[in-house]
Amino acid sequence: MSVAKEFELANDKYSAGFTKGDLPLPPGRKVAVVVCMDARIDPARALGLEEGDAHVIRNAGGRAADALRSVIISQQLLGTRELVVIHHTDCGMLTFRDEDLRKKLQETTHVTADHFAFLPFADIEQSVREDVAFFKHSPYVLDVPTTGYVYDVKTGAIRKVEDN
Repeated sequence: MSVAKEFELANDKYSAGFTKGDLPLPPGRKVAVVVCMDARIDPARALGLEEGDAHVIRNAGGRAADALRSVIISQQLLGTRELVVIHHTDCGMLTFRDEDLRKKLQETTHVTADHFAFLPFADIEQSVREDVAFFKHSPYVLDVPTTGYVYDVKTGAIRKVEDN
């Protein structure tokens, strides 16, 4: 059975007892969380979130630059007033450089990707600091509380990263 078919069956069970269809569009806790797409992280469970609580914006590495469009929409149209950035231990973004992935992409797709910034990093805490600073200094992002964390994939714990 394909994974998509498994999803359909799981959704049949989920939707059969669904009772949260009347939630308002804006997130109730007025927060947007930018977090890595890593399958080992379940942001809702790790942060105690329920449907309707928060915008959870996921991308490779949980990078701020990649999430900017969503954060602008979240703040300007849907009223979020806090940002949380979460990167994690054992992240795949630590394992390559832009040049490596551009070369692999050229070899496998025969397409040049010189214009792509894949946003890898060499230090997890520093990448969190950089992304928090990116949001704090962006002219497109509101001046709201912005906090950064490192999620430990071995323990499930988050650790706050202090600004420099």
